Amino acid sequence: MPEPNIAISQRGNYTPSGFSAFLWWLSTAEEELLVDTVVDRNRFKIVGMTVLATWVFATFTWTYFFSTIIGNPFMFIMLGAFMGFIILTIDRALIKGITKFNKRQFTPLLFRGMLALTIGTFMAQPAILYMFNKEIMLQISLDNEKKKMQKRDELEALYKTKKEELSSKKQSIKAELDKKYSDVSKARENFIAEADGSGGTGKIGIKDIALAKKTEYEKLDGEYKALLAIDQPKLDGLDKDLNSIDDVVKNEEQQFTNYFNDGFLTRIEALNNLVKTSPALQFRYYLLVVILMLIELMPVVAKTLLPSGTYDEKVRLREEMEIEIARSNIIKEKDLKEMYNAMAKVNDEEAITAFFNLTKNDKSEKIKSFSEKWRNENHQTFDGLWAKMKREILSKQEN
Repeated sequence: MPEPNIAISQRGNYTPSGFSAFLWWLSTAEEELLVDTVVDRNRFKIVGMTVLATWVFATFTWTYFFSTIIGNPFMFIMLGAFMGFIILTIDRALIKGITKFNKRQFTPLLFRGMLALTIGTFMAQPAILYMFNKEIMLQISLDNEKKKMQKRDELEALYKTKKEELSSKKQSIKAELDKKYSDVSKARENFIAEADGSGGTGKIGIKDIALAKKTEYEKLDGEYKALLAIDQPKLDGLDKDLNSIDDVVKNEEQQFTNYFNDGFLTRIEALNNLVKTSPALQFRYYLLVVILMLIELMPVVAKTLLPSGTYDEKVRLREEMEIEIARSNIIKEKDLKEMYNAMAKVNDEEAITAFFNLTKNDKSEKIKSFSEKWRNENHQTFDGLWAKMKREILSKQEN
């Protein structure tokens, strides 16, 4: 709402509302100087509103960010409010340094822009994660499946040599058993064919040749059973080792899946993968990043683009006045101290002179007393008298 046009004689009575004063505080304006600058009041309200919007936006985004890594609502709300306050402090520091006297200075504006851009880029991430939450959760599921397949391939490669070695031993033993069993089967078939006359000599019945073939068959069958008794435990052990490797692989896969989560970095990774694979999302993603960064840049942009009025001039003049007054006060304080020291010196000189004048006669009397005592006491030397006079009568120099 624009400020009413108040008469000049009444402008000194203007009192801002509490919300206006709060917006001025956000814009880092000095209320005492801003009260009389009618045009600049709304300008600083606008700047204050941009700071307020950025503060609220930062608080919400940081709160959502902490909610993805902390389960306690009280903790992530408090941390979000704290980080929002830090962003508010940074924004106020940035816009406080922008005046009409340095708006055209490239270096400070570049530094402020880079700082705001960095903060805005990071702040945009939680907001985008919130907006595309459903799509990101779906992408996380797909990414987890890919990770499981990749983990399975790594485990298979890790145990491949051991499994091939065990499988080779197993195949070798089975081939030996199969060969021996083939010999037994062939001997059995020869015996049966000889016994029923369908093969061999063609005579039906158990004759010498049939008995010989039966003996051969029974011998081979016994050898096979003996070999099977030796190799079967080996095969069971190899199967157990192979099954143990499979169990280890399954356990490690299960442990690996236990680490799956939907934390901040996981969502960021899913968002990046989603942007790469979804052309429909790419444009909107980058557009949102730019918009959200501009929200963080709003205070700096607003303070830079808005024209300067009388407030900045009053600030400059007020600072010059305060500097001049401070310099004048220091000079006056110095003159007073020098005057005090000079007068103290004169006063002290007079006191010392009076002290010595008053004690002069007393010193003479004390010297006469020492001299008479020395004259009457023959055992005291003159040097001893002189030492005593120096100690008790002569003055000591000040250090």
